[in-house]
Amino acid sequence: MQKALFLDRDGIINIDHGYVSKIENFEFTEGIFDFLHLFIKKGYALFIVTNQSGIGRGYYSQEDFDTLTLWMLSALKKQNIHIESVEHCYHAPEMNCSCRKPATGMVDKIVKNHDIDLDNSWMIGDKQSDIDLAHNTTIMHTIAIGKNRIQKSEYSFLTILECQLYLEANQGKIK
Repeated sequence: MQKALFLDRDGIINIDHGYVSKIENFEFTEGIFDFLHLFIKKGYALFIVTNQSGIGRGYYSQEDFDTLTLWMLSALKKQNIHIESVEHCYHAPEMNCSCRKPATGMVDKIVKNHDIDLDNSWMIGDKQSDIDLAHNTTIMHTIAIGKNRIQKSEYSFLTILECQLYLEANQGKIK
């Protein structure tokens, strides 16, 4: 079984400027490449799970999301970072779907297509719904990023860079 790192996109991979849908508005967070390399070196597969309600709300199109995603994956690949898959929920919150975090649909799809060891996997996010997703799917380890108070997270840091520096100094935390 493969251990995995599940990542939220906006606020983790990139700075969350609110409904980021264009390449010119996409800015990688400081330290994200080194952070991802820590997990890659430990044998983790990387997956992105992201709510993208801007599609359902009509702020941008599925095509806009797909174009940005392909660009992002290409930029990550140039940094020797491979993302196994990007799962997204395009529904507006009021649609009560089974894929919008903290519902488990996106992780369920990944687990169906990959042999994932959730007991030894991690979820990193900047919202309560990210950490709740981890608990709802039994992803055992969680990291919360940002100023918001997020309950039931194993670790909390203000920034990705702060988290990356902590994990570099305490590499035994990632097994």
